[in-house]
Amino acid sequence: VLNIPGGKMLMGTNAADGRDGESPTKEVEVGPFKIDKYPVTNADFRDFVRAQKYKTEAETFGWSFVFKDFVAEELKSKVTQRIEGSFPDEDTAEDGYHGLSPVTAFPPQNSYGLYDMMGNTWEWTSTPFHGAQPMYVLRGASWIDTVDGSANHKARVTTRMGNTPDSASDNLGFRCAASGHEHGKKKDKTEL
Repeated sequence: VLNIPGGKMLMGTNAADGRDGESPTKEVEVGPFKIDKYPVTNADFRDFVRAQKYKTEAETFGWSFVFKDFVAEELKSKVTQRIEGSFPDEDTAEDGYHGLSPVTAFPPQNSYGLYDMMGNTWEWTSTPFHGAQPMYVLRGASWIDTVDGSANHKARVTTRMGNTPDSASDNLGFRCAASGHEHGKKKDKTEL
């Protein structure tokens, strides 16, 4: 767990192709907070499930993208299109990995030593995303997205989108974070 100091920062982009609230750039003040160095891995989540006897959505709904290689192409295509939209025809593995990469496959992407802050999995935040139904902000893009945005979203640190809390896919993840406390007062939260 890393302690990140509070302060003012510029959030977003002034790029003409900014979307889903990522533009224009705006100054925000963030209180101090703690955040895990790495996103929660499948092994971490498995340990949690076993320890807490948690019932996963895959167990509840009988479907998991973990088993996508064992499902007929026609069914996989129908489910993927209905849930997620269109995807690239193939993972070119330009980064050396098909799909997700291990959390330490690439060096930290910032001076705080945080790994995988963009491009491996979209990461959930606690920030509401305005939409017709309850949604939360996902940030950072995933292995499905590309630098030029030709497949889904443009992979950059400012990329964000909304999704419903019941969404699950192999390109969605999260890391644990908590607001810092100063003299017993909880600081304001903002999107990370």
